[in-house]
Amino acid sequence: MRVDGLQWDDHPTLRKPVLVAGFEGWNDAGDAASDAAAWLTRTFDATRIASIDPEEHFDFQSRRPQVELVDGVTRTINWPANEFFSVHIEQVDRDLVVLRGVEPSYRWKSFCRAALTVATETGCEMVVTLGALLADVPHTRQPRITGTATDTDLIERLALTRSRYEGPTGIVGVLHDAAREAAIASASLWAPVPHYVAAPPNPVATRALLDRLGSLLDLPLELDDLGRASETWRERVNEVVAGDDEVSGYVHKLEERFDTEPVDEIEIPTGDALAAELENFLRRERGEERGE
Repeated sequence: MRVDGLQWDDHPTLRKPVLVAGFEGWNDAGDAASDAAAWLTRTFDATRIASIDPEEHFDFQSRRPQVELVDGVTRTINWPANEFFSVHIEQVDRDLVVLRGVEPSYRWKSFCRAALTVATETGCEMVVTLGALLADVPHTRQPRITGTATDTDLIERLALTRSRYEGPTGIVGVLHDAAREAAIASASLWAPVPHYVAAPPNPVATRALLDRLGSLLDLPLELDDLGRASETWRERVNEVVAGDDEVSGYVHKLEERFDTEPVDEIEIPTGDALAAELENFLRRERGEERGE
């Protein structure tokens, strides 16, 4: 019998597993978090072990299934998916259970119960959620990954911080809190994405998330491919910024702030706040040019 839409394909025996979750949607600026989860399953030839029935959790008018042609003839429907994969990492005595998917439309409590059921039944020692947010940071600097946890002991043991953010949250925040209520150790890693270059992909933020995850769990993650992609991404953004004096000046202001005001706590500014800051900067620059 399926509970909360959970469907099992296999019940593998895993070695000290940790559940790692990354979702498309509100928590996924630049697709950094979902791309990090996809990188894990792609790199380590993961095996699907379970999924959550989309019928239980999606409004298909807002998140429509996709029609694709197979061999140019047969049509197939691809539904929004949330799937669990077992990831075996030979170099260490630890496996991962990676949850890849799409932020659900409704029944979030039921959704989180299903996710934590998988964590419990596969023997996961901890849940780690991945997220990415738009922030007023320059693309020329290495992203500062913010790690948060709700358990005081876990914060100290993993050298994380306690978030002071209050406001709207997504499925990442809800799953993180559900793990706390279920007495399952959990941590949440967040990457800042420059709001003026928010279009995906963002390999710099993806690489930063995976690098911090590797440090957190002592995993030997070879990220050379993302390093090369990051260099190419930065070169392209540099070309675009260099061609616009106003944007170039704005990036310089962000660099000055970044270098003099280290951020040690997660802050999630609203889209309106970020847009207003950029508009105010451009307005001041134009006023100075006119001698105002």
